[in-house]
Amino acid sequence: MTRFTLPRDLYHGKGALEALKTLEGKRAIICVGGGSMKRFGFLDKAVSYLKEAGMEVELFEGIESDPSVDTVMRGAAAMEKFQPDWIVAMGGGSPIDAAKAMWIKYEYPSITFEDMCKVFGIPKLRRKAHFCAVSSTSGTATEVTAFSIITDYEKGIKYPIADFEITPDVAIVDPELAETMPKKLVAHTGMDAMTHAIEAYVSTAHCDYTDPLALFAIMHIQKELIPSYNGDMEKRDTMHNAQCLAGMAFSNALLGIVHSMAHKTGAAFADYGAHIIHGAANAMYLPKVIAFNAKNPGAKLRYGIIADYMGLGGANDDEKVKLLISYLRHMNDELNIPHCIQHYGADSYPTEKGFVPEDVFLARLSEIAKNACSDACTASNPRIPTQEEMEQLLKACYYDTEVDF
Repeated sequence: MTRFTLPRDLYHGKGALEALKTLEGKRAIICVGGGSMKRFGFLDKAVSYLKEAGMEVELFEGIESDPSVDTVMRGAAAMEKFQPDWIVAMGGGSPIDAAKAMWIKYEYPSITFEDMCKVFGIPKLRRKAHFCAVSSTSGTATEVTAFSIITDYEKGIKYPIADFEITPDVAIVDPELAETMPKKLVAHTGMDAMTHAIEAYVSTAHCDYTDPLALFAIMHIQKELIPSYNGDMEKRDTMHNAQCLAGMAFSNALLGIVHSMAHKTGAAFADYGAHIIHGAANAMYLPKVIAFNAKNPGAKLRYGIIADYMGLGGANDDEKVKLLISYLRHMNDELNIPHCIQHYGADSYPTEKGFVPEDVFLARLSEIAKNACSDACTASNPRIPTQEEMEQLLKACYYDTEVDF
C-alpha cells in the first residue's frame, strides 16, 4: 500500500491570498521572513483578511534564510504563549519550513529536535492548530509538501524533517507574490523545482500518481524558467504553478542524492563566510548525479523518457542522458549559476576562485560524504552510493569532472 497526500485545499491564481478570509478560528499567528512580504504590502493584506475572518492576529517576524533550530524553538515558544488555532506561514521556503517545525514543537512541547528528524516519526498534529502556507517563491513548493529543512549551525548540517503530518492543510499559490522575486532567487528556486521534478520521476518511490505531475512540471520549467528569469511576468506566473506541481510529485515520490548532497554541503563551509545556496547546489550537482544514476538501467530508461518529453532528441537512452545533462548545464549558464563548488563565489555567482578552499573541502570531504549517505533523501535514490562513491561524486561536484563510475 502506498500513500498520496496533498493539502486539503489549494487556492491558486491572482488574488488567491484573499482565501485567508475563509479560515475559521479564534487566533492566527503569521510567520514571515526578512521583510519582503511587508515591503510589498502582502503582510498587511494577510493580517486584514484574517481579521476580517474574525481572528486575533499576532506576527512572528524575521525568520532567516536557512532557519536554525534556535529560531524554531523561539517561534514555538511564541506560539505556546499566544495559543493560535491557525499557523499561517508566508514567504519562501525558509519561513514556511521553520513554521512547520515550530508547529510540531507547539503541539508537543517536550519533543526534541532529534525526535523531529526521525523520518515519518512525527506524532499526530492538529490537536491545537491547523496550518496554512502561502508561497512567495517558485521552487521549494513547501506549501504542498511533507518536508521541512532546518539547519543545526553548531554542526553545520541541514536536516530534513519528513512526515505527512506536516503537509499543510491549506496552500495558497498566488503568483502576485512570486512577481516580487529578485532575479537570483528566480534562478535558484527554479532549478530547485527542476531538481524536485527530475528526482521524483526517477525515485524508487515514484508511482502512477506522481509521474504525470513530475513530467508536466519538467516540461513547463524547461519552457518558462529562463524567460521568467529574464523578466517575463506571464512566464513567472506559470512557473509558480509548475514548481507547485513538482512539489506535489516529490512530496509523495520522495527525492534522491542531489538533495542529500545539497543538504550536507549547504552550511558545511559557513565558517568561510557563506552558504552554498540550496537551489544553486542542486543545479550544480544534478548533472553529476544523473550521470551516476544512469548506470542503473531503470534510472537510465526514465531519464530517457524525460529527455523525450523535453524534445531533446537522441537515438538511444545513452544519447538521451548526455543530451539531458548538456541541456541542464546550458540552463545553469543562462541562469548565471556555476557548474561546480570550486567556481562558486560567496555571492553565488560563477568566479575563477570560489569561497570554498580546496584544502578545506578535501579535509571535510569524508564527513560530508558520510552525512550525505545517511540523509533521509538517499534511501529513495535509484542507485545507492557507497561512502567511496559519494566522496567521488562530491569531488566531481567540486572540480566539475566527469562521472564515469
